[in-house]
Amino acid sequence: MRELIDFLVRKRHWFLFLLLEIISFAFIYRSSVYQRNVLLSTANIITGNIISVSGSIRTYFYLSQENRDLLTRNGQLEMELLELKSLLSEMSADTITFKGYKSSPGADMEDRQFDFITARVVNNSVARISNYITINKGAKDGITSHMGVVSDKGVVGIVSNVSDHYSVVLPVLNPKFRLSGKVSGSSFGTLMWDGRSPRYANLSELARHVEFAEGDTVVTSGYSSAFPEGVIIGTIASFKKQNDDNFYTLQVELATDFHALTNVRVIKNNAQTEQRDLEEEVRSND
Repeated sequence: MRELIDFLVRKRHWFLFLLLEIISFAFIYRSSVYQRNVLLSTANIITGNIISVSGSIRTYFYLSQENRDLLTRNGQLEMELLELKSLLSEMSADTITFKGYKSSPGADMEDRQFDFITARVVNNSVARISNYITINKGAKDGITSHMGVVSDKGVVGIVSNVSDHYSVVLPVLNPKFRLSGKVSGSSFGTLMWDGRSPRYANLSELARHVEFAEGDTVVTSGYSSAFPEGVIIGTIASFKKQNDDNFYTLQVELATDFHALTNVRVIKNNAQTEQRDLEEEVRSND
């Protein structure tokens, strides 16, 4: 308390000055209409600027939640688009007997084949020979091994290992990764990474009669329980014939930027277990 009193005594001249300034502004404000308007305008400008800055700060802190909401909504739209493509493909496969489509009275969102789970990347490597990605969702979130993983641009990889709260993804940038892909509207080949640039992978065993050009889009073929047909992989950067001249190998510029990967979606194929069990049963009987 004594130190406070000493401080007030030492700075009494400044406090007196501030008091007189306040009294002066009060007299000016009360005695002159013009001065009053000037002071009010200045105060409004200062208040407006403060409100604007505080609003910008609040908006910045809400961006993270807004981005998560947008990611979820984009995923929902992508899944609906893939369902429509799948439905159109089934319709066009039997144009003779197809008489129209009518959804079942009890059909709802649970009836669709593909769903998704959003997740955030917590660990990622792109410069190794065998790269892996860790995401912050696991078994308790409904993720199992062999599920496909995509970004907002295209294919990322396949879930390989799962714990309760985390999952490890085998990405395209790993020599163990294999995926059936195709140039839009053509036959399919096998996508794999050669261990060089994280921007490119190779689509091999593409039949020689297939017509394509640099810049054409490469998508998933649908011959996998992990990915539906039509998910973007990348675009053709260059191509060459294989040694036997019966097949092409395409260099594919990947749509996903693995250096900047932060959010992903795990594709949940509701029919995946049934398909894999049936295929395993057939293989075990061979």
